[in-house]
Amino acid sequence: MKQVSYFIVLLLFFGVSASAVTLCTAAVFDDNDKVRQLIADGDNFSEKVFDNKKALEKFDEALSLSPNNYDILWRLSRTYVDIGEHLSSKSDAEKQKQMEMYEKSLDYAKKAVAVNPNGAMGYTREAIANGRIALFRGIWESLSLVKQVKADCEKAIALDATGPAAYYLLGRTNVKVCEKPKFVRWPLGLGWANMDDAIKNYEKAIELRPTFIMYRLDCARAFVEMDEYEKAREQLNKIATLSKEDEDDDVFRKDAAELLETIKEK
Repeated sequence: MKQVSYFIVLLLFFGVSASAVTLCTAAVFDDNDKVRQLIADGDNFSEKVFDNKKALEKFDEALSLSPNNYDILWRLSRTYVDIGEHLSSKSDAEKQKQMEMYEKSLDYAKKAVAVNPNGAMGYTREAIANGRIALFRGIWESLSLVKQVKADCEKAIALDATGPAAYYLLGRTNVKVCEKPKFVRWPLGLGWANMDDAIKNYEKAIELRPTFIMYRLDCARAFVEMDEYEKAREQLNKIATLSKEDEDDDVFRKDAAELLETIKEK
Protein backbone atom coordinates (compact mmCIF):
# COMPACT_ATOMS: atom_id res chain seq x y z
CA MET A 1 0.00 0.00 0.00
CA LYS A 2 2.87 2.39 0.80
CA GLN A 3 4.43 1.66 -2.59
CA VAL A 4 1.18 2.56 -4.33
CA SER A 5 0.94 5.82 -2.38
CA TYR A 6 4.49 6.82 -3.31
CA PHE A 7 3.72 5.95 -6.92
CA ILE A 8 0.68 8.26 -6.93
CA VAL A 9 2.63 11.11 -5.33
CA LEU A 10 5.34 10.81 -7.96
CA LEU A 11 2.80 10.90 -10.77
CA LEU A 12 1.17 14.03 -9.38
CA PHE A 13 4.56 15.66 -8.76
CA PHE A 14 5.52 15.24 -12.39
CA GLY A 15 2.26 16.75 -13.55
CA VAL A 16 0.38 13.64 -14.55
CA SER A 17 -3.35 14.27 -14.75
CA ALA A 18 -5.72 13.03 -12.08
CA SER A 19 -7.49 10.81 -14.60
CA ALA A 20 -4.20 9.18 -15.56
CA VAL A 21 -3.39 8.65 -11.88
CA THR A 22 -6.78 6.97 -11.43
CA LEU A 23 -6.12 4.63 -14.38
CA CYS A 24 -2.61 3.76 -13.19
CA THR A 25 -3.79 3.17 -9.61
CA ALA A 26 -6.57 0.91 -10.85
CA ALA A 27 -4.06 -1.09 -12.86
CA VAL A 28 -1.84 -1.53 -9.79
CA PHE A 29 -4.72 -2.73 -7.65
CA ASP A 30 -5.93 -5.02 -10.45
CA ASP A 31 -2.50 -6.65 -10.61
CA ASN A 32 -2.38 -6.99 -6.82
CA ASP A 33 -5.82 -8.59 -6.77
CA LYS A 34 -4.82 -10.97 -9.54
CA VAL A 35 -1.63 -11.98 -7.73
CA ARG A 36 -3.55 -12.67 -4.53
CA GLN A 37 -6.09 -14.75 -6.45
CA LEU A 38 -3.37 -16.73 -8.23
CA ILE A 39 -1.69 -17.47 -4.88
CA ALA A 40 -5.02 -18.59 -3.43
CA ASP A 41 -5.68 -20.79 -6.47
CA GLY A 42 -2.19 -22.26 -6.23
CA ASP A 43 -2.66 -23.03 -2.55
CA ASN A 44 -5.94 -24.75 -3.33
CA PHE A 45 -4.30 -26.97 -5.96
CA SER A 46 -1.37 -27.67 -3.62
CA GLU A 47 -3.17 -28.23 -0.32
CA LYS A 48 -6.68 -29.38 -1.24
CA VAL A 49 -6.73 -30.82 -4.76
CA PHE A 50 -3.15 -32.17 -4.59
CA ASP A 51 -2.38 -31.21 -8.19
CA ASN A 52 1.16 -29.88 -7.97
CA LYS A 53 1.51 -29.17 -11.69
CA LYS A 54 -1.55 -26.92 -11.63
CA ALA A 55 -0.22 -25.25 -8.49
CA LEU A 56 3.06 -24.61 -10.30
CA GLU A 57 1.22 -22.98 -13.20
CA LYS A 58 -0.59 -20.60 -10.85
CA PHE A 59 2.51 -19.65 -8.90
CA ASP A 60 4.53 -19.16 -12.09
CA GLU A 61 1.86 -16.84 -13.45
CA ALA A 62 1.79 -14.93 -10.16
CA LEU A 63 5.58 -14.59 -10.23
CA SER A 64 5.45 -13.10 -13.74
CA LEU A 65 3.29 -10.30 -12.30
CA SER A 66 5.25 -9.92 -9.05
CA PRO A 67 8.83 -11.19 -9.58
CA ASN A 68 10.20 -10.48 -6.09
CA ASN A 69 7.20 -11.60 -4.11
CA TYR A 70 8.32 -13.52 -1.02
CA ASP A 71 5.01 -15.39 -0.64
CA ILE A 72 5.24 -16.66 -4.20
CA LEU A 73 8.91 -17.60 -4.03
CA TRP A 74 8.62 -19.85 -0.99
CA ARG A 75 5.50 -21.46 -2.42
CA LEU A 76 7.38 -22.26 -5.62
CA SER A 77 10.05 -23.88 -3.47
CA ARG A 78 7.36 -25.96 -1.76
CA THR A 79 5.82 -26.96 -5.07
CA TYR A 80 9.07 -28.15 -6.65
CA VAL A 81 9.77 -30.36 -3.62
CA ASP A 82 6.24 -31.78 -3.83
CA ILE A 83 6.72 -32.53 -7.52
CA GLY A 84 10.15 -34.07 -6.95
CA GLU A 85 8.94 -36.32 -4.14
CA HIS A 86 6.40 -37.97 -6.43
CA LEU A 87 8.57 -38.55 -9.49
CA SER A 88 9.73 -42.04 -10.33
CA SER A 89 13.43 -42.55 -9.58
CA LYS A 90 14.11 -45.96 -11.07
CA SER A 91 16.42 -44.93 -13.90
CA ASP A 92 19.40 -42.58 -13.85
CA ALA A 93 17.49 -40.15 -16.07
CA GLU A 94 14.54 -40.16 -13.66
CA LYS A 95 16.85 -39.64 -10.69
CA GLN A 96 18.44 -36.69 -12.47
CA LYS A 97 15.01 -35.18 -13.09
CA GLN A 98 14.12 -35.60 -9.44
CA MET A 99 17.35 -33.90 -8.36
CA GLU A 100 16.59 -31.01 -10.72
CA MET A 101 13.28 -30.47 -8.93
CA TYR A 102 15.00 -30.34 -5.55
CA GLU A 103 17.64 -27.96 -6.87
CA LYS A 104 14.94 -25.67 -8.26
CA SER A 105 13.22 -25.81 -4.89
CA LEU A 106 16.45 -24.76 -3.19
CA ASP A 107 16.97 -21.94 -5.70
CA TYR A 108 13.52 -20.46 -5.00
CA ALA A 109 13.99 -20.86 -1.25
CA LYS A 110 17.26 -18.93 -1.44
CA LYS A 111 15.52 -16.21 -3.46
CA ALA A 112 12.79 -16.02 -0.81
CA VAL A 113 15.43 -15.59 1.92
CA ALA A 114 17.19 -12.91 -0.12
CA VAL A 115 13.94 -10.99 -0.63
CA ASN A 116 12.88 -11.30 3.00
CA PRO A 117 15.70 -12.32 5.38
CA ASN A 118 13.33 -11.93 8.33
CA GLY A 119 10.77 -14.37 6.95
CA ALA A 120 10.77 -17.76 8.70
CA MET A 121 9.21 -19.68 5.82
CA GLY A 122 12.10 -18.96 3.48
CA TYR A 123 14.53 -20.66 5.88
CA THR A 124 12.10 -23.51 6.46
CA ARG A 125 11.79 -24.14 2.73
CA GLU A 126 15.57 -23.90 2.32
CA ALA A 127 15.98 -26.49 5.07
CA ILE A 128 13.45 -28.81 3.42
CA ALA A 129 15.09 -28.52 -0.01
CA ASN A 130 18.58 -29.09 1.42
CA GLY A 131 17.22 -32.01 3.41
CA ARG A 132 15.81 -33.61 0.29
CA ILE A 133 19.08 -33.14 -1.56
CA ALA A 134 21.02 -34.60 1.38
CA LEU A 135 18.77 -37.65 1.52
CA PHE A 136 19.05 -38.06 -2.25
CA ARG A 137 22.85 -37.98 -2.17
CA GLY A 138 23.17 -39.70 1.20
CA ILE A 139 23.48 -37.73 4.40
CA TRP A 140 26.97 -39.03 5.15
CA GLU A 141 28.11 -37.69 1.79
CA SER A 142 26.33 -34.38 2.47
CA LEU A 143 27.51 -33.32 5.91
CA SER A 144 27.57 -29.60 5.09
CA LEU A 145 23.96 -29.80 3.92
CA VAL A 146 22.90 -31.59 7.10
CA LYS A 147 24.50 -28.86 9.20
CA GLN A 148 22.81 -26.22 7.05
CA VAL A 149 19.43 -27.89 7.55
CA LYS A 150 19.89 -27.64 11.32
CA ALA A 151 20.98 -24.00 11.08
CA ASP A 152 18.05 -23.05 8.84
CA CYS A 153 15.53 -24.78 11.11
CA GLU A 154 16.89 -22.98 14.15
CA LYS A 155 16.83 -19.67 12.28
CA ALA A 156 13.21 -20.25 11.23
CA ILE A 157 12.20 -21.08 14.80
CA ALA A 158 13.99 -18.00 16.12
CA LEU A 159 12.02 -15.85 13.66
CA ASP A 160 8.68 -17.60 14.22
CA ALA A 161 8.22 -20.05 17.07
CA THR A 162 4.77 -21.04 15.77
CA GLY A 163 5.85 -22.75 12.53
CA PRO A 164 5.46 -26.53 12.96
CA ALA A 165 7.43 -27.59 9.87
CA ALA A 166 10.75 -26.28 11.19
CA TYR A 167 10.35 -28.24 14.45
CA TYR A 168 9.39 -31.37 12.54
CA LEU A 169 12.36 -31.15 10.21
CA LEU A 170 14.73 -30.47 13.10
CA GLY A 171 13.36 -33.58 14.81
CA ARG A 172 13.75 -35.65 11.67
CA THR A 173 17.32 -34.41 11.18
CA ASN A 174 18.20 -35.57 14.70
CA VAL A 175 16.72 -38.99 13.94
CA LYS A 176 18.61 -39.44 10.66
CA VAL A 177 21.92 -38.35 12.15
CA CYS A 178 21.43 -40.70 15.11
CA GLU A 179 21.48 -43.66 12.71
CA LYS A 180 25.23 -43.74 13.38
CA PRO A 181 26.68 -43.93 16.91
CA LYS A 182 27.86 -40.74 18.56
CA PHE A 183 31.55 -41.70 18.57
CA VAL A 184 31.39 -41.85 14.77
CA ARG A 185 29.47 -38.58 14.46
CA TRP A 186 31.41 -36.50 16.95
CA PRO A 187 34.56 -35.94 14.84
CA LEU A 188 32.29 -34.94 11.93
CA GLY A 189 30.65 -32.15 13.92
CA LEU A 190 27.38 -34.05 14.33
CA GLY A 191 27.63 -34.97 17.99
CA TRP A 192 24.65 -32.69 18.76
CA ALA A 193 22.06 -35.13 17.43
CA ASN A 194 20.07 -37.16 19.96
CA MET A 195 16.73 -38.92 20.13
CA ASP A 196 15.45 -36.92 23.10
CA ASP A 197 15.70 -33.71 21.07
CA ALA A 198 14.15 -35.47 18.10
CA ILE A 199 11.06 -36.41 20.11
CA LYS A 200 10.89 -33.00 21.77
CA ASN A 201 10.80 -31.31 18.36
CA TYR A 202 8.29 -33.80 16.96
CA GLU A 203 6.00 -33.18 19.92
CA LYS A 204 6.27 -29.43 19.44
CA ALA A 205 5.33 -29.81 15.78
CA ILE A 206 2.32 -31.91 16.81
CA GLU A 207 1.32 -29.35 19.42
CA LEU A 208 1.30 -26.66 16.74
CA ARG A 209 -0.42 -28.80 14.10
CA PRO A 210 -2.12 -31.72 15.83
CA THR A 211 -4.08 -32.85 12.77
CA PHE A 212 -1.08 -33.53 10.51
CA ILE A 213 -0.55 -37.26 10.14
CA MET A 214 3.11 -37.26 9.08
CA TYR A 215 4.21 -35.55 12.29
CA ARG A 216 2.51 -38.16 14.47
CA LEU A 217 3.76 -41.10 12.39
CA ASP A 218 7.41 -40.06 12.58
CA CYS A 219 7.02 -39.25 16.27
CA ALA A 220 5.63 -42.74 16.82
CA ARG A 221 8.59 -44.24 14.95
CA ALA A 222 10.95 -42.32 17.22
CA PHE A 223 9.12 -43.61 20.31
CA VAL A 224 9.47 -47.17 18.99
CA GLU A 225 13.19 -46.57 18.52
CA MET A 226 13.31 -45.54 22.19
CA ASP A 227 11.18 -48.55 23.29
CA GLU A 228 8.42 -46.18 24.39
CA TYR A 229 5.69 -48.37 22.95
CA GLU A 230 2.73 -46.96 24.83
CA LYS A 231 3.54 -43.44 23.65
CA ALA A 232 3.98 -44.75 20.13
CA ARG A 233 0.56 -46.42 20.23
CA GLU A 234 -1.00 -43.18 21.46
CA GLN A 235 0.24 -41.36 18.36
CA LEU A 236 -0.65 -44.18 15.97
CA ASN A 237 -4.18 -44.62 17.32
CA LYS A 238 -4.80 -40.89 16.92
CA ILE A 239 -3.88 -41.06 13.23
CA ALA A 240 -6.94 -43.18 12.45
CA THR A 241 -9.18 -40.30 13.55
CA LEU A 242 -7.53 -37.59 11.42
CA SER A 243 -8.74 -36.31 8.05
CA LYS A 244 -6.57 -36.08 4.94
CA GLU A 245 -4.40 -32.95 4.74
CA ASP A 246 -1.55 -34.21 2.56
CA GLU A 247 -1.50 -36.14 -0.70
CA ASP A 248 0.52 -38.92 0.97
CA ASP A 249 -1.79 -39.33 3.96
CA ASP A 250 -3.32 -42.55 2.63
CA VAL A 251 0.15 -44.10 2.55
CA PHE A 252 0.99 -42.68 5.98
CA ARG A 253 -2.24 -44.06 7.41
CA LYS A 254 -1.38 -47.52 6.05
CA ASP A 255 2.15 -47.31 7.45
CA ALA A 256 0.72 -46.30 10.84
CA ALA A 257 -1.64 -49.29 10.91
CA GLU A 258 1.21 -51.66 10.03
CA LEU A 259 3.48 -50.20 12.71
CA LEU A 260 0.68 -50.45 15.26
CA GLU A 261 0.25 -54.12 14.43
CA THR A 262 4.00 -54.71 14.76
CA ILE A 263 4.16 -53.31 18.30
CA LYS A 264 0.80 -54.57 19.60
CA GLU A 265 2.42 -57.14 21.91
CA LYS A 266 5.12 -54.81 23.20
